[in-house]
Amino acid sequence: MPPLPPPSPSSLDAARERLAGLATPPGALGRLGDLACWYAAAHAQVPPPPVDDVRLVIFAGDHGVARHGVSAFPPEITGAMVRTFVAGRAGVNALARAHGVHVRVLDVAVDDDLADVPAEVTERKVRRSSGAIHLEDALSAYDTQRSVALGRAVAMEEVGAGAQVLLSGDMGIGNTTPAAAMVAGVLGLPAAEVTGRGTGVDDAALAHKERVVQQALDRAGGRLHDPVELLASVGSADLAATVGYLVTAAELGVPVLLDGLMSVACALVADAMSPGAAAWFRAGHRSTEPAQQLALAKMGLEPLLDLGMRLGEGSGAVAAVPVLRSAVALLRDVALLSELAGDA
Repeated sequence: MPPLPPPSPSSLDAARERLAGLATPPGALGRLGDLACWYAAAHAQVPPPPVDDVRLVIFAGDHGVARHGVSAFPPEITGAMVRTFVAGRAGVNALARAHGVHVRVLDVAVDDDLADVPAEVTERKVRRSSGAIHLEDALSAYDTQRSVALGRAVAMEEVGAGAQVLLSGDMGIGNTTPAAAMVAGVLGLPAAEVTGRGTGVDDAALAHKERVVQQALDRAGGRLHDPVELLASVGSADLAATVGYLVTAAELGVPVLLDGLMSVACALVADAMSPGAAAWFRAGHRSTEPAQQLALAKMGLEPLLDLGMRLGEGSGAVAAVPVLRSAVALLRDVALLSELAGDA
């Protein structure tokens, strides 16, 4: 299939021309200027519209590999955190309230019935947990298709509701293990180069996690070269849904702020699945996970923030929203030098 078209080249040129004409010294706005021009091009509008409607979707799911010593926390935390999102008490909820971001959480594959949460959170569940990727496939072909389709449908819903910017979030104990395997699979790297500490495992657990990731990569073999087969073999239902969400955002021409490792790993697979998708993405923050940095480098993305965060949930992307709003406000509202000359 042909590559996706990038954000409007003509609008990008117009935005850069406007940036150069602002009553600021040349280059004084640094990367804020670049960010504003990208957003203007994504919306094909100069000056760009204000950033009023930002929507985060958290795709939640459990991972069979979490029962095999790769995380500092037990899998039961996943369900507890979904309940915390629903109650509005998680870290990302606090950030989202501060920055006017709409938050939606969906149970894609949590290993819990979650009978006490609203039906709209659980009614589209694909399965309970994904397979332990070092021992078996994460998903059947059918469940992979269902998960990607779910993410696609959710992106269309959020865009239909008025989203100007989409954010992706994650919740799932053990999810840095499949995410690292996904990055390794796309980039053709060994586990030693992509495996990080996740929730903060010690040295012995990190060495074990690296062995698990390598075992998963070896088991999948040549299937890693196909994005859908990669998701089925070493991914998970929640990460496959995120890939579908990101691909569809790019196809619909809606800009995306990425979060940490899981979000960026899914963006890398989305770009492999639909070449050109990465042009619609910007990195909200730099994770402490090595796989995230490798994936960002491959996509040519430089994080907006570098705060040592590793919370997940979409928190780093939400924290970057004020930076995007600031950039857009500058391009919209700063006077042009030509206007000052006219006033003189």
